Amino acid sequence: MNSRLLLEYCVYPVTLLFVASMLVGCGQASGDRNESPRPNIVFILADDLGYSDIGAYGSEIETPNLDRLADNGIRFTQMHNTSKCFPSRAVLLTGQYAQRVGMSESPGDFEQAVMFGEVLSGADYTTIFVGKHHSTDNPYEWGFDHYWGLRDGAANYFNPGEQRPGDPGPPAQKQGFYPRIFAFDDSLAEPYTPPEDYYGTDSWTDWALELLGRYEEDPRPFMLYLSYQAPHDPLQAPREDIEKYEGVYDVGYEAIARARYERQRRMGLLDERYPRSKPTHRPWSDLDDSTKADQLRRMQVYAAMIDRLDQNIGRLLDYLEERGELDNTLLMFASDNGASSEVVQIGEGPIGSMTRWASLKEDWANVANTPFRFYKNYSHEGGTATPFIVHWPEVISEGGQIDHSLLHFIDIMPTLVEVSGADYPDEYRGESMHPMEGVSLLPLLKGDSIEREQPLYYEWNSGRAIQTGKWKLVRWEDDWELYDRQTDRTETTNLAEQHPDVVDRLASQWQEWAGEIGVEE
Repeated sequence: MNSRLLLEYCVYPVTLLFVASMLVGCGQASGDRNESPRPNIVFILADDLGYSDIGAYGSEIETPNLDRLADNGIRFTQMHNTSKCFPSRAVLLTGQYAQRVGMSESPGDFEQAVMFGEVLSGADYTTIFVGKHHSTDNPYEWGFDHYWGLRDGAANYFNPGEQRPGDPGPPAQKQGFYPRIFAFDDSLAEPYTPPEDYYGTDSWTDWALELLGRYEEDPRPFMLYLSYQAPHDPLQAPREDIEKYEGVYDVGYEAIARARYERQRRMGLLDERYPRSKPTHRPWSDLDDSTKADQLRRMQVYAAMIDRLDQNIGRLLDYLEERGELDNTLLMFASDNGASSEVVQIGEGPIGSMTRWASLKEDWANVANTPFRFYKNYSHEGGTATPFIVHWPEVISEGGQIDHSLLHFIDIMPTLVEVSGADYPDEYRGESMHPMEGVSLLPLLKGDSIEREQPLYYEWNSGRAIQTGKWKLVRWEDDWELYDRQTDRTETTNLAEQHPDVVDRLASQWQEWAGEIGVEE
């Protein structure tokens, strides 16, 4: 462990872009790696990132590293998550719907599950997990050779622990959820009080690079799951990144959202099947000066957090490129759910600082999720649709592609299994394992198509949905809504009254799935 990390881990006794990176055996010395037939895997996940929040999906926010991956890879327009942090992460780790592994209601212990750390370890991979987990289990005990990160949910970016001598005041913490637990392999820090130069997005990248560096002479390939918290609240970012966005959002909600949608159409990301949904944000002209200033600051800091996230993804790309491994690296980037309309207000001081925990709120979340309706927690597209970029030049024949295939996080485990040559077990820890729910995406990367035999299902909070190639049936609380996915992927025209037979058929399918998987209505 290097001296900087030793300080971060030991000094204070008060103790996921979804990027799947398939390198050519990055666990070997650089001179030998190109001889390895098996790729390494790096999986990067963002947190609460809106559909239009990066440049490759229409944003004004500077994300040159992600944009570069899109220019040389494939952008998928129809990748879906569960609409909520911890169930989405459970699906990624296990290849199962969250309801099947005990992670659909609260972030507790996994049940009847196997994580991809264990699966790939069985194929002689070194497996590393860094960042946010959001469970009460320690991934180190589930097959990962290393887990360094936030075992729990969101934490303060500058100081998730106790106040330090140089802090400007008490770090804003969520009472009732404090202290947040960090894990460093089999050691738990509760709380974790870091050195004063800590910033979560930067430090977690430091940890990932530190662990990768340990295996540069190891002949085994590796798998890195890098699970960031950004841009989930608290809205906190380094001052220099916040200053970059001074004045950018003065034009207000509608001008930013309209410009994003126009870019999405102009770049060919979206077509006529994606009409822009009706905006739900307030008219900017109706806000008083004080409210405008508050709203501008929130979006300015949120943009800075995404900018900083991209900078750190760039650090990882630089590491891979310097070692001559980037071209044979499968990079997948995604978010665990859509932008959040949740309201959190803790502490004092300016938004963006250590002593203040603030959130984005509904108006800017509507902009962030352009062109979709609703937000995190909803089974509508604003909650479940995520940017999804895949980069692998040695396999993807032509960069800059846009693919509209219907995808879900359940497809990630089958993809990792096929690419790595691993076997998904029938039994683990004395329990029988349900077969993987999804399909491998490898054919899409090779220019072929995939066939999905079953619909996609959703259930979180008051949201419910079922998706097929033709239809999406969705509801929040009581009434089902029906949308034609072939013409209206932004859910603007409810066809439930025109097609009651389709509603009944799909609702019956959803109920059958819910009963089989243990969802209580």
